[in-house]
Amino acid sequence: MDLFGFGPLYRESYNAPVPEYFCYIIECADGSFYTGWSTNPIRRLKEHSAGRGARYTRTRRPLQLVYTERQPDRSAAQRRELKIKRLSHARKEALIITCAKEEAAIN
Repeated sequence: MDLFGFGPLYRESYNAPVPEYFCYIIECADGSFYTGWSTNPIRRLKEHSAGRGARYTRTRRPLQLVYTERQPDRSAAQRRELKIKRLSHARKEALIITCAKEEAAIN
């Protein structure tokens, strides 16, 4: 109780959930790739598909999410996004295929 009998001297702290961060690659209808980061890649794909995402993806629909990679924090996701963006188209394809094979082996 506090000095006036109204309750505890402190409030229990609220621990908000820690957001997860992801890098993602979207394959566009013309075969090109768009790379970005988000806390929710599925929501972000829907935004891109609805024309509310990046200008690059607006004229290249339909879109398909082909790669996601979990990151520990926002700055790591942004750094990884830049590294992926610097890869050639062939290297991005190899990254996507490797990830798909690893996931298939797990499932």
